[in-house]
Amino acid sequence: MTEVTSLTGRLLVATPALADPNFDRAVVLLLDHDEAGSLGVVLNRPTPVGVGDVLQPWAVLAGSPPVVFQGGPVSLDSALGLAVVPGESWDDGDDAPLGWRRVHGAIGLVDLEAPPELLAAELGSLRIFAGYSGWGPGQLEAELVDGAWYVVESEPGDVSSPDPERLWRSVLRRQRNELAMVATYPDDPSLN
Repeated sequence: MTEVTSLTGRLLVATPALADPNFDRAVVLLLDHDEAGSLGVVLNRPTPVGVGDVLQPWAVLAGSPPVVFQGGPVSLDSALGLAVVPGESWDDGDDAPLGWRRVHGAIGLVDLEAPPELLAAELGSLRIFAGYSGWGPGQLEAELVDGAWYVVESEPGDVSSPDPERLWRSVLRRQRNELAMVATYPDDPSLN
């Protein structure tokens, strides 16, 4: 078995060639990636459902837009919370806020069963996701070889982008290589 380099905390940005409608122009934050598989959430798929409609106690802490995001096609009936806790790097985990587990940098998972008051003073932003994106062992690596995804560094602001519909373009634009040009790729190339 070959060793897998962890991509946890990085972004998968769908290439224009990716044909799966679940991931058209998707920006996925990888929450876990190892030889057993990968798990992430799509950061740019807001739904019309308000956080207050499904998780009322967390509604006041939800970022803008205060809606539930579709994290991917797997387990759409489950909720997952992601939050940015500014300040410390939380590398050792000892001083991390109760109810929050670091994933990468200042980004972490929120225990949605915990009282929101535990985190209220610590949160810089909170986003709620219905479902997630998952890949079995070797599946994501095969998609990367096929050219389905660009892998780029994440920034804490990606999780709470106030304009998620533009996230695909903005993540590509900030790259200091040829990927910046991909941001100009038309939504429908047949109309060119």
